[in-house]
Amino acid sequence: MYNFNLTIFPLLVAFLATLIATPISLFFLKKYNIVDDPKKHKHPAILHKKPIPRGGGIPLFIGILVAGILFLPLSKIIIALFFASFVSLLIGVLDDKYDLSPYLRFVINIGTAIFVVYMGTDIPFITNPFGGILYLNNIQIPFWQGTTITFLSDLIAILWIVWVMNMLNWSKGVDGQMPGIVAISAIVIGILSLRFTLLDQTSEIAAILSFIIAGSSLGFLVFNFYPAKIFPGYGATAIYLLLAVASILSSAKLATAILVMGVPMTDGLFTIMRRIASGKSPFWHDKKHLHHLLLSLGFSQRRVALFYWVVSAILGSLSLVLSSKGKLFAIIMLIIVVGGALLFLHLLTKHSDETHL
Repeated sequence: MYNFNLTIFPLLVAFLATLIATPISLFFLKKYNIVDDPKKHKHPAILHKKPIPRGGGIPLFIGILVAGILFLPLSKIIIALFFASFVSLLIGVLDDKYDLSPYLRFVINIGTAIFVVYMGTDIPFITNPFGGILYLNNIQIPFWQGTTITFLSDLIAILWIVWVMNMLNWSKGVDGQMPGIVAISAIVIGILSLRFTLLDQTSEIAAILSFIIAGSSLGFLVFNFYPAKIFPGYGATAIYLLLAVASILSSAKLATAILVMGVPMTDGLFTIMRRIASGKSPFWHDKKHLHHLLLSLGFSQRRVALFYWVVSAILGSLSLVLSSKGKLFAIIMLIIVVGGALLFLHLLTKHSDETHL
């Protein structure tokens, strides 16, 4: 019998809670002047022409918190996870108001990830695409004077959480882009988690959390789709942290998460390499992400957002039916195709800019 307590009910509660919390948050964000004013906020990636409230992480977090209290067990991991998420939200809202240093934000990302992993969220194993299980806890890495490192599972979990937090933050440049990607990714991870709920209670938690994240994202999307009435702001990293943890709880569904978030993930990798290659900090802002390149080709914001949603949905659907080896092949092909497209579009727009000088 289908269990609505694991899927529909958590999603609906989170959706309605966020739907109610967003207009209330808008009132207070405007009152305390937590807005993105293009005349005052000098950022190369700004697209809007008039002040729009930031701080969308607040209603997103409220929606997830309300549903989480109702549907998730108050275990040590859940309490630690929501505490770390709240810290991320707090730092993010401060950044939305005062524009904190990106290096400080990155340090907080690492700190929250370390805390969550320390409290019990790690990646003990991954499925070997060529057969069998690869137990990360059993892998010893030579270190110094005969000593070895055995905490590979913890290290990979920390890197994964920090990476997802930053990668998804780069994917909110177009109205509606981020909440659509997060909702689709969460639903796919939730569906996959349902397959293991009878074998592992942690998978049940992962499924519930995933559908809660999806519901909150969809509720926020109502106000964030073009023309946006509110922006996610950096406080939305609280939600990215939750999604990253949901993807590694229980059966370590990294390949599925990588595939469904493949486009923004490849864009993030390309962005870091491009910035380093040009002698700039990876934290340096620019207007050369994939969504910016698509806009320069004449795509509207709505079309760009829909493009990301459709591709994420297709890749997510594939991840549910492919074998581990098939997922690996799909990820490699995705990186090659999207990376090649990014390189081509980057060179094309660069040539176009030079001809107009």
